[in-house]
Amino acid sequence: MGTTMALIVTSFTFVLFAVSWRILNWIWLKPKQLEKLLREQGFCGNPYRVLFGDMKDSSKLAKEAMLKPIDLSDNIAPRVQPFVHQILGTYGKNSFVWFGPVPCINIMEPQMIKEIMIKYEEFQKPNTNPLAKMLVKGLVAYEGEKWAKHRKIINPAFHLEKLKALQQEFYVSCNEMICEWEQMVSSKGSCEMDVWPYLDNLSGDVISRAAFGSNFQEGKKIFKLQKEQIALAMKFLQQVYIPGLRFIPTKTNKRMKEIDNEMRVLINNIIMKRENQTRSGQTCNEDLLGILLDSSLKEVQDEGGRKNAGLTIEEVVEECKVFYLAGRDTTSVLLVWAVVLLGKHSDWQAHAREEVLQVFGNSKPDFNALNTLKVMAMILNEVLRLYPPVILMYRMIHKPTKVGNALLPPGVQISIPTMFVHTDPELWGEDALDFNPERFYEGIAKATEGRVSYIPFGWGPRTCIGQNFAMLEVKMALAMILQRYSFELSPTYSHAPFLVTSLQPQHGVPLILRKI
Repeated sequence: MGTTMALIVTSFTFVLFAVSWRILNWIWLKPKQLEKLLREQGFCGNPYRVLFGDMKDSSKLAKEAMLKPIDLSDNIAPRVQPFVHQILGTYGKNSFVWFGPVPCINIMEPQMIKEIMIKYEEFQKPNTNPLAKMLVKGLVAYEGEKWAKHRKIINPAFHLEKLKALQQEFYVSCNEMICEWEQMVSSKGSCEMDVWPYLDNLSGDVISRAAFGSNFQEGKKIFKLQKEQIALAMKFLQQVYIPGLRFIPTKTNKRMKEIDNEMRVLINNIIMKRENQTRSGQTCNEDLLGILLDSSLKEVQDEGGRKNAGLTIEEVVEECKVFYLAGRDTTSVLLVWAVVLLGKHSDWQAHAREEVLQVFGNSKPDFNALNTLKVMAMILNEVLRLYPPVILMYRMIHKPTKVGNALLPPGVQISIPTMFVHTDPELWGEDALDFNPERFYEGIAKATEGRVSYIPFGWGPRTCIGQNFAMLEVKMALAMILQRYSFELSPTYSHAPFLVTSLQPQHGVPLILRKI
């Protein structure tokens, strides 16, 4: 009995020591070792502080920034990313910040960005908080062979000829929004309204129709649930990740799981309806879901019937969630900031309207002609430069890896701060913080002088697959607005960009609309 007890005590002591050592290594030894190696490589940043690193300071500055709008300027980084702005101002471009016990270096040199984007198998996305994975998995989160397989199957859904077939869905959604505006404007010829909820709902309606066709009303329910889930997830993503925290049955954790289950049920029901329609001989491959299912089936057939060559129902569900998150976010924020900037710069609004009326008159915008709108393309490129939908891109180092002249140790994260790259005077000139679409007159390659310094949709093999979808929707909506209205920012407008999953207007966008 005594020997048994001694063994139990010894085993318990050994386990306790092993666990204690792992915790000590996680919260102190490894971070201090990485800090030493980074400083030897010429990177600078705050000294490591146990467990939290820079996150308390970052959270404090972010909360303070949220309390007050800024002047009507396009120098929005101090409000949107106040801590990164402070770090870059203090330590320069070769700097790092602490995400808890993990150091994250800032990469702003175009050649290094190019290297990271091209070598996507070496520079992979970091393992995210499991609650973030509940928010979105699918193509945007996968790596290696799984990413290649999903990209191949999903690609056909975003070919230009498929997007051309969706233009009617875009038009119907845009026209419904315009008709709502018409009712408010018609009696007086002008009115003031907050257009942000309308533009946000427009993108949800478009992605619902484009993704699910005749089942778009069910799709809109998913859209509403996902918006709630995003708001809950963002609270967690701003905190230090503690393993196991998601299993604690808090009110927020329970609600996030409920939402996830509700969305899965809704999407599964839509998929089952679609499969039943297909079995009954109906053609259902014109929307994104139909194209995805059809492409997956063809991949299985091409691989001799090997089932795992295609997508499982679970994987289709996850890709549908990605359609919603990425499709809604990218288009709504691009459109709303385009409206803000055109409301501020009436000369460019006039140039854009003149081009739209010259090409379309008062007729329905046509797919092919939308792609010929040069002034609109210049404006949208400049909007994406100043207000990129994704303001940071993260990558993780898993083995000793060379970037530029630096040899980075495993365990280090890399951040490409898109917003700061896009407004770097060394890359864009003294007017880097000014709205000047003219810089894109000869296209993106000329504006960047061939450097990887313009990355609103990423760059290289992992460039956003839906960028053509987003640009087509925004051009359609903006053209239809310009055909019917002139607009300016209301005196009540408060310039307050802030980060949710994308860059959104915190206090809405009140405009004064006037019928033309």
